[in-house]
Amino acid sequence: MSNGNPNAMGVTPIVRTLIIINVALWLLTLGAAEFDINLTRYLGLYNFDSPFFRPWQLFTHLFMHDTQEPFHLFFNMLGLWMFGSQLERYWNPKRFLLYFLITGIGAGVVQTTVTSFQIRPMYAQAHAFHQQPTYDGFEKFTSSYLPGTYDNEQLMEFMKAWYYDSKNPGYEVEAKLIVSSIVSEKQNTVNVGASGALYGLLLAFGMLFPNAMVMMLIPPIPMKAKYFVLVFGAIELFSGLRNNVDDNVAHFAHLGGMIFGILLILLWKKQDRKRNVFRL
Repeated sequence: MSNGNPNAMGVTPIVRTLIIINVALWLLTLGAAEFDINLTRYLGLYNFDSPFFRPWQLFTHLFMHDTQEPFHLFFNMLGLWMFGSQLERYWNPKRFLLYFLITGIGAGVVQTTVTSFQIRPMYAQAHAFHQQPTYDGFEKFTSSYLPGTYDNEQLMEFMKAWYYDSKNPGYEVEAKLIVSSIVSEKQNTVNVGASGALYGLLLAFGMLFPNAMVMMLIPPIPMKAKYFVLVFGAIELFSGLRNNVDDNVAHFAHLGGMIFGILLILLWKKQDRKRNVFRL
């Protein structure tokens, strides 16, 4: 382990390689889409109970980003450069890379595990509706699980028609299809990005350089790294527990990266102390 300087500038070798891989895969995903090849289907991380889940996705999702949101990639790579380079200097390339991968994979495990528990009530409610499809049951289900981006005008027209023609069994059939499509969409949500590992890096920076000054982007407020970590951790915890249906951010992945980060740092500190005692 070396003594790092939290104010040092420049990109370090592992961080540079990680940035190149992320940008290259983003461009490759964008290009593959032109040939109707969906790389995210294979390399993004699906929920454990999704038919699209594959074990390797816990690793590969770290290097995938949404091609529709380039700023997702930009800000992740900016954070990787800002915090990752300092940590690579403080540790060594091997330890830094191990930390990045473990916190990123851990973030994916936490996110998919929490999601599995969060959507269980939806499964139960959908099953109950399929057993006894009613107008009231459909209204309750859609109000709980439909995101705001859904075509609410079309849905309202459907519900209005069903309300005034409640004896028509065709509406029950269509309502079942709508419920099934909502369940499928939630079940097969894909997670991409290095954000979980980035929050692990943020946690490490706050623990190793607690009094270093960092600047928030929005709003632009300078604060010590230890408070910066606490603020972001609290925001992610609140947002994750809120579980807003319109929120497409994997908050528990961020928390998972921080949890695995603190466990790994404490483990390394314990191991380093033992080595120093042995040398004495």
